[in-house]
Amino acid sequence: MDMTGAEAVIRAFATAGMPALFGVPGGGSSLDLIAAAKRAGLPFLLARTETGAGIMASALAELTQRPVGLLTTRGPGVSAAANGVANAALERAPVVMLADGFGAREAGFATHQRFDQAAMLAPVTRARLIAGPRPPGEAAAEALAAALGAPRGPAYLELSGEAARAPCAAPSPFRPPARPAIGPEAIAAARGLLAGCARPVVIAGLEATAPARTAALRRLVEALGCPALVTYKAKGVIADAHPLFGGVFTGGAAEAPLLHEADLILLAGADPVEFIPQPWRYAAPVLELAEAAPALRYAPPALSLIGAWEEAAEALTEGAAPRPWPPGRVAALRAAWAQALLVPAHGNRGMAPAEIVTETQAALEALGADPRLAVDAGAHMFACTSFWRCRRPGDLLISNGLATMGYALPAAIAAAWHDPARGALAMTGDGGLLMCLGELATAAALRLDLTVIVFNDAALSLIEIKKGARDLPEGALDWPEADFAGVMRALGGAAWRVEDAVGLRAALAEARATPGPKLLDVRTDPSGYPAQIEALRG
Repeated sequence: MDMTGAEAVIRAFATAGMPALFGVPGGGSSLDLIAAAKRAGLPFLLARTETGAGIMASALAELTQRPVGLLTTRGPGVSAAANGVANAALERAPVVMLADGFGAREAGFATHQRFDQAAMLAPVTRARLIAGPRPPGEAAAEALAAALGAPRGPAYLELSGEAARAPCAAPSPFRPPARPAIGPEAIAAARGLLAGCARPVVIAGLEATAPARTAALRRLVEALGCPALVTYKAKGVIADAHPLFGGVFTGGAAEAPLLHEADLILLAGADPVEFIPQPWRYAAPVLELAEAAPALRYAPPALSLIGAWEEAAEALTEGAAPRPWPPGRVAALRAAWAQALLVPAHGNRGMAPAEIVTETQAALEALGADPRLAVDAGAHMFACTSFWRCRRPGDLLISNGLATMGYALPAAIAAAWHDPARGALAMTGDGGLLMCLGELATAAALRLDLTVIVFNDAALSLIEIKKGARDLPEGALDWPEADFAGVMRALGGAAWRVEDAVGLRAALAEARATPGPKLLDVRTDPSGYPAQIEALRG
């Protein structure tokens, strides 16, 4: 009995390679855990909201491919974090939520702030562990294993103040769960499918962002000479500038012309949670590569390779006969895809969303900046995901499976903290930013190299499109235009108001020379959104 329960939990986290804890502490076990983390050299970052902390943890877990901690107090802390945990669940991010609980001495009388926290989080967690009745280090190790299992996702660990301070044994060294190897018979069958096709196409999904998988998939695509599409989560697995890049796959209409010409579709780590809810529209057989068999499939695969699929991709590359498409065909289809989505605005209320994206990236590249981009949910995300060029996984962060608003700012905070040399850029709608406004104070307190660009059209533009002919009351989908630049200055950052491309470039140049977080409040014309969404989704 050489350590406390809090120290045992933190020891387990540290040996698993956890890079940080995010959260909003309360009483009970929270302060013991933060103190133990300091002694162990595990950073704790204070967020302003529990949901923001959960999104930060999720984004960092995706970037590092490691488990990340989310710390909350009991009761309202747990309930407020639920959206962040749901985000981790549907983005397949290994987050371990560590919440305060009720000790044995409180069991007979404590009802204040008390409900079944584990039961509330059951639908969005891989496992729920209560430390105290079982050794805290053992419970922490089981939570870590659940979070890192296939498919990855969040786990819940509850630790009361009583259990946090009680003596306990040190945990055993943590060993991550192994991935099963894919047998030679399955690989031979996959080779047969490839040998029988003339126009294969690859769709890379979120599992392909792990470094070994990215490398293996790039080699396979180049060996075959076939086009490759990426989901939002897999932007950069095949660089936008690569001659075999075919566009972005969502399950919608924009990518359909390319896929209708394919006679074999390789789904490489593409999780069904990434696709929009439309039926699978392609007749070509599907070769599925995945960590685990998905609970729901859009189309029954002709063959599934389940397990350590990067090894299978390497095996398929060896001796693969090239399967190139006709000269110029991939480039023509890619250009048609991009042109269909490049819809200009036709109002006079500010900049077109696509113009904001392309002008921002061009200006930053000219200034020598290469930030990671975090994108919020909303109509502006279609321009961001289509036209922000990525070179490697993690260049773009997005909540795709859950598609929660209020994502971009906390995700960009995690990215800027993780990699100060690159910094981060958040592109958010005004509605999304209003949902997490307090996290501007987090960015200011941390003095991060973070730029927030607000697509300010004073409305829920995507919901406005969805309303159709419904007669809604005034103010149901819009609000008075907010002065986000004024808010940013009040919270300790620098800010600019932007009306046009000239002003955007000038503001970005000034922002680049300004230390700490900054915000550009960009007046945005939403008039092109309906046509863009029609082109994208059909």
